[in-house]
Amino acid sequence: MARWHEFVRPKPVRPFQMGLPALDEFPRKLWARLVARKARGLSAIAMVSQDPAGYAPLRQAISGYLAIARGVRCPTDQVLITAGYQGAVGLFARTLLSVGNTVWFENPGYFRARDALALAGAEIVPVPVDQDGLDVGIAIRRSPRARLAVVTPSHQCPLGVMLSLPRRLELLAWAAKTGAWIIEDDYDGEFRYHGRPLPALKSLDDAGRVFYAGSFSKVLSPGLRLGYLVVPSSELERFQRVAELFAPSPSLLDQMVVADFMIEGHFARHVKRMRKLYAERRKALISALRIFFGDEIVLDVPLGGMHVIARFVAREDDVAMAARAQSAGLAPLALSLCTAGGSRQSGLLLSFTNIPVEAAEREVRRLHRSLR
Repeated sequence: MARWHEFVRPKPVRPFQMGLPALDEFPRKLWARLVARKARGLSAIAMVSQDPAGYAPLRQAISGYLAIARGVRCPTDQVLITAGYQGAVGLFARTLLSVGNTVWFENPGYFRARDALALAGAEIVPVPVDQDGLDVGIAIRRSPRARLAVVTPSHQCPLGVMLSLPRRLELLAWAAKTGAWIIEDDYDGEFRYHGRPLPALKSLDDAGRVFYAGSFSKVLSPGLRLGYLVVPSSELERFQRVAELFAPSPSLLDQMVVADFMIEGHFARHVKRMRKLYAERRKALISALRIFFGDEIVLDVPLGGMHVIARFVAREDDVAMAARAQSAGLAPLALSLCTAGGSRQSGLLLSFTNIPVEAAEREVRRLHRSLR
């Protein structure tokens, strides 16, 4: 059986590969100009040391962006720069958890974060996800005194559903009552193709129990390893201390370039352009899947995000199916790798971000042949 590490080793980009933005549309010329400009002006002091919380102009730009785009209002000093989302997970593990603490985790959910918390000694409590997101009632019955809940409320990873408003309020009330913490991973929050998204869970957090985590990996490049964390004011000093000792900030030059990219308006324009491009590529992929697979599959098509899910009517072993596709040079991900405990969902996660419209039928034909 395949293991998670087989999907994170560096490899050439392949069709259907998860977790990547459209690399063919990355603004390389603009990025090169920004890098050159910042590198020329890099001071001697900046080359020697930096704020462990991150580059102040970038933190300020993120604070402004979150207020406008996600309804999250926070002062700049509550924003910490992290080494991507996994860097934020490392901070949670060192700061919020002790060995044996219980953690609510969506099932299915993002397996790398789940495995990292388990490795840190947490007891993972898998909580089922339905059309309204994480089932808070079941979570409370299974582990009412959990230390931490990890959720993807805007676009659930990997099913794509939204956490409903009643469940958001129920989750926040539970955390306020028990003193638990909530980690909000704003997974694929920038990309929605129908309707307006609900505000971030953090925007409803009157009790200060929610940590809000975001990343530039899906919008710009995972190679940046650049993310951010909004920390409740009560925990800020502790998180800054842990960040200084165990999680130094990513490359200062990268932070400076991303700051300029945001301040000068390029980030907002890039997201808008990618949203339009992904809507077109998504439509082309769905059409090709229906042409070649017909009633062999049931498609889960979320309102947003960067992938669709193909569930095969007559086949169950999605790991074996994914392996056959990978042997043909493709890179779908088995849905069952995201599940834990006794509940095993089956299907293939298919990203459309790096498949141009004109290539959709060709790549789906390759997928169909590999699975025959």
